[in-house]
Amino acid sequence: MNSYIQRVLEETSAKNVTEPEFLQAVKEVLTTIEPVINAHPEYEELSILERFVEPERTISFRVPWIDDKGKIRVNRGYRVQFSSLIGPYKGGLRFHPSVNLSIMKFLGFEQIFKNALTGLPIGGAKGGSDFDPKGKSEFEIMKFCQSFMTELQRHISHDIDVPAGDIGVGGREIGYLFGQYKRIKDTFEAGVLTGKGIGYGGSLGRTEATGYGLVYFMRELLKANGLGDFQGKTVTISGSGNVAIYACELSQKSGAKVVAMSDSNGCIYDKNGIDLALIKQIKEVERGRIKEYLKKHPEAEYLETVDGEKKIWEIKTDIALPCATQNDINLADAQTLVKNGVKAIGEGANMPTTLEAIEYFHSNGIPLAPAKAANAGGVATSALEMAQNSMRYAWDKERVLTTLNGIMVNIFKDCSSAMETYGLGKNYVAGANIAAFRKLAAVMKEQGVV
Repeated sequence: MNSYIQRVLEETSAKNVTEPEFLQAVKEVLTTIEPVINAHPEYEELSILERFVEPERTISFRVPWIDDKGKIRVNRGYRVQFSSLIGPYKGGLRFHPSVNLSIMKFLGFEQIFKNALTGLPIGGAKGGSDFDPKGKSEFEIMKFCQSFMTELQRHISHDIDVPAGDIGVGGREIGYLFGQYKRIKDTFEAGVLTGKGIGYGGSLGRTEATGYGLVYFMRELLKANGLGDFQGKTVTISGSGNVAIYACELSQKSGAKVVAMSDSNGCIYDKNGIDLALIKQIKEVERGRIKEYLKKHPEAEYLETVDGEKKIWEIKTDIALPCATQNDINLADAQTLVKNGVKAIGEGANMPTTLEAIEYFHSNGIPLAPAKAANAGGVATSALEMAQNSMRYAWDKERVLTTLNGIMVNIFKDCSSAMETYGLGKNYVAGANIAAFRKLAAVMKEQGVV
């Protein structure tokens, strides 16, 4: 390994010993950009890597709120403003009990590269809280969102930092957050948040964007690797949130049979093909558990997650789309998928495949679409929403999705070009990292030591 990369990895590990997710993300990037570092020895003198792995600003704050019983609750909020090299900070907000500083930093770090790949002028950030929306009333969620925004509003604006949704933060939460921002600032600043409702500055196509973008990218990957297209192929998708639902929708429209989806408790396997309308009803309307699918389709199977052992990757499939959360596919899962004849992997969640699993897929010739490229459709469409807000004009859905498709095709081309330039074979992970890093490093040099 390049001595500069090795030194930075060691220093970063020493500084962040309690942050495994962040260190995993840093290692994945730095070990794949070695050809670029070898070609640019001046980057060490300029401390390019040291500046890359240190956030520009990390904000942690108390979020007090009152529940329906009148009890005062306290959660912790975060915003990691990682990089504003090419535009205002941009990245989602996650409300989930697993949220901590390590996860926020890993997501913010990934966001820098993802956003650069879109070709749009947006920097990288991430935020959220360990608040869990599950089991909370509408009133409790509103009160929490208002308290969260009361602090966050100090640090954001349409030209500084533009948050969006993520796990646990959908259109409902964005609405409450935007309303509180508007109340405090006494101004209608539409571009301060994305993922808004259509009635107050949201973009058509934003709801579908991440899942559709994943399928757009996978179409290119399948074609480039001589695997045809989605027509007639079997697909399994972990998760049943926004990304999973719309990846399923476009996969089905593209001729694939999606046979499995999941939530944190287990997965549904329906050999006849997933009834997506029912999944939407359960998850988007009733906010229930995926096991309820059996009430209408008793012929399907429910495979429960026991002691963290997920069953979805044991199902034979042509295409696996992990769309749930980080480290969803480990080495044992990868071995099972390869044994069962999987043809391609597309990451819809952020960092859903462990480093060992990625290496196993590569060693077995299985093309893997990395999250920072394949799931960039959401943030790309958020940037299109920002553009529409700036123009005070709304695009029709066809224009949004056509533009998104073009962006995803260009991301695939950029990844492929980097692979070809540096002789990386079919390593799309390295291709994506290098394509983004080259752009960002050049800008960092141009802007000086800031």
